[in-house]
Amino acid sequence: MCLAVPGRVIDIGERDGTRMATVDFGGVVKEVCLEYLPDLQVGEYAIVHVGFALQRLDEASAKQTLELFAELGMLQEEFGDPWELAAAEAGGPAWPFEDGPAASPAGAGAATEAERQ
Repeated sequence: MCLAVPGRVIDIGERDGTRMATVDFGGVVKEVCLEYLPDLQVGEYAIVHVGFALQRLDEASAKQTLELFAELGMLQEEFGDPWELAAAEAGGPAWPFEDGPAASPAGAGAATEAERQ
């Protein structure tokens, strides 16, 4: 599913002649195009769909929607780690693995001295 999600503008800049913003979606930060809302300012909220800010939104409505989406698990579905989601669909552990040798700082396939014996 692809949601239109409210987010708060935390920074505005320009990339290749296009007005862009860094937007916080309840803890997930993404880059968003502001071409449809050229007067949107830092601190304001907007509804964002597929990387485009489409409509300005008041703070109370934005926070209420984000809380509802979080309760329903829709934010994780929309913004979840694609590697974690793919691993879950395949029935395997998420990367980095939470158990076993790959969880060690040396990386995947590394075994501790005790595991080698």
